[in-house]
Parts: sequence; structure tokens; C-alpha cells
Amino acid sequence: MADTRAAKLRRLWLNVHLWIGVGFCALLIPISVSGSLLVWHDEIDSWINPQRYAVSASPTLLPPVVYLAQAQEAVASDPARATALRYPEPGWPMRVVMRAQPSEPDARPRVLTVYLDPSMAKVLDVVDFRSSFFGFLHVFHENLTVPEYSGRQIVGWAGVGMLLLSLTGIWLWWPRGGNFLRGLRWRRSVLFTFNVHHLLGFWISLPLAVVSATGIYLSFPQTAREAMSSIAPMTPQAQRGFGGQIAQRTALTADQALAAALTAEPKARPVALFLPIQQRERPLTWRTQLSRAGSGEIVTVTTDDRSGQTSPATAMLSGDRAAAWIRWIHEGSHSGIVWAVVVTLTGIFPTIFAVTGIIMWLRKRSDRKELAGKGAKPRLRPAA
Repeated sequence: MADTRAAKLRRLWLNVHLWIGVGFCALLIPISVSGSLLVWHDEIDSWINPQRYAVSASPTLLPPVVYLAQAQEAVASDPARATALRYPEPGWPMRVVMRAQPSEPDARPRVLTVYLDPSMAKVLDVVDFRSSFFGFLHVFHENLTVPEYSGRQIVGWAGVGMLLLSLTGIWLWWPRGGNFLRGLRWRRSVLFTFNVHHLLGFWISLPLAVVSATGIYLSFPQTAREAMSSIAPMTPQAQRGFGGQIAQRTALTADQALAAALTAEPKARPVALFLPIQQRERPLTWRTQLSRAGSGEIVTVTTDDRSGQTSPATAMLSGDRAAAWIRWIHEGSHSGIVWAVVVTLTGIFPTIFAVTGIIMWLRKRSDRKELAGKGAKPRLRPAA
């Protein structure tokens, strides 16, 4: 009786695993492959567009106003304004992020990225992010390029399917005799596709489940934020400094804002400088992200544009930090080369699983038809 119940349960999970895989594979494969490419965004982009990363060896940094002026001159023919200055790691270019108003009133603002040599402020390239190869991959991976048709939510539900495939795959991999070590054998069947599917599936199942779960979180941002803020404090969205129009005039220069922030954290390294945003009933405020020496902790210093006063450096709240780690885990960033490689494999292996799984399914259907034609009872292939 127990064996019959276990067999029925196994058949249930096998059917769930099979039909989710067959039904979602056309969607899961491009989402997974695009995600694996995005892990190595800068490395691949530097190979495709070497001129964009041709920085000089000098570690000298120039004042922020120099980079902003050069970036503004580079887009002089386009009515774009700088929103942020992002400082690089050694050997990488400085980036000025600019926002250009679209020609049509209902269209989204265009985002331009100006790449500059950090030591010379020489403009290396100007890129319309959404029109670039990796811009397309980002948009596709996040919302299938159809945000107006709930593309982000569709990606989230595809992540739910991938999570179920991972968890049911572990169940189906587990040897029927309960011997864990037997499950690690290569030859569990006479079929090569069966062995590839099961062995690779076991080693990647847990990382794939983690990447899928974090992707689900990112695909439903409002719901996820409400859930996270119910268990850990998060910065209210209205105070995060995003949205709105870029301030046309400021009392402080970018140099003065950065100097004020570094006075508050003298041993820190600048990571990003965000220009003031015009918001109702709120004073213009510069935001500077700094990396503290030694710990590498990212803190934010705000500077009042009128008075020049800085707030005490604030580290991310625990909910914000948890949300950031969820994104970093999903992206394969901030966690070392090993995790980046693992996340890359979680994007490559689903294609292998789809191919081998469909081959196994078609072969089983063929065997059943052949046996049915002979009047024999279908016999399951061995899966010790």
C-alpha cells in the first residue's frame, strides 16, 4: 500500500515536472540564456565594444564638473541632462547617466550613458541604453519588452514554474531505495539523455531554485516590498530620490557637493553622485554614495543644495540591505567569481534540460505506442 502511494505521488510530481517543462520551455529558455549573459555584462560588452573601455592606466581622478561638462558636450545635439555620475573600479570607465526627454509626449524618457576615461575625461562612447544589445537583454529579461502587457508579471510566473521544476526535479532525482550516494552515479540508466538530465539537474537544482526565487521577488516589486517591509525596516519610496525632473539650476556645484560628502566621510571612496531632483515641497538634495575604507560598506550622504549641510552618513536599513542582496544574488554580482559562474550555469543548463527532457518524453511516448501496438503493458525504464 505504501509503495502504491509512493508510486502515485512520484507519478504526480513527474507529470507536474513534465508539463511545466513542456509548457514553459519556449519562455524559460530565452529568459535563462539572457540572464546568464547579463552576469558578464561589462566583460562581454568590453569585448564587443573595446573602444568603450579603452581607459588609460593612470589612477588619477578629475573633479566631477569636468566629467559632467564633457558628457553634456557629447550630447549637445540631444536635450539630455545628467542624473548621476558613477565612479568605476580601477581599469574601467567613468559613466555619466543622462536622461533625454522623448520626442513624443507619451513615450518613456531615453536613458543615455556617456563613457569617459577617468584620468582624461575623454569621451569614449555615448550609448542609448535601451537601444543597445545589453539594454535589450535587460528589458527582455525583466519584462519581455512588453511592460504594457504585464511582461514583468509573466516573467515572474515563469520564475514560479522554474522554481517548481527545480523542487520537483530534486524529488524525482532521489533514488527510490533512499540511497543518496547511488543517486550520484553517472549510469542510472542505459540512456545518455537520462543520465545527463538527472546528474546535471541534481547539481544545479538548489542554485536554480535560489535564482528562481530571487527572480520572483524582483518580478513583483510592490508585493515584494510590502512583504519585506513587514519584517524589516525599509526606506520609504518617497524618500529615495528617484523620479521627477532634474533640477535646472543648483546653488552647489558637483565638486562642492562631493567635497561636502567626503568631509563627512573623509576616508571613503566615491561610488556615485546623484544630481538633485525637483520634488514638491522638498528641498533640492544631492546624494552621494560612498564606500567606507576597510569594510567596503556603502553609505549614503545627503547634502542640502542651499545650505551645503550634510546629513550623517547612513547605511542601508536592514530591509533595503536584504532587498539589495536578493538582487545581487539573482544577478551573480557582489558575491565573487564562484557564484557568478554558478548563476551563469543556471541560465545555460535549462536549455540542456529542455532538450534532454523532450527527447526522453518523446522516446517514452514512442515506446508506449510500440508496446500498445503489440498488446503489451508499458514498462518504465530503470531509474535506480
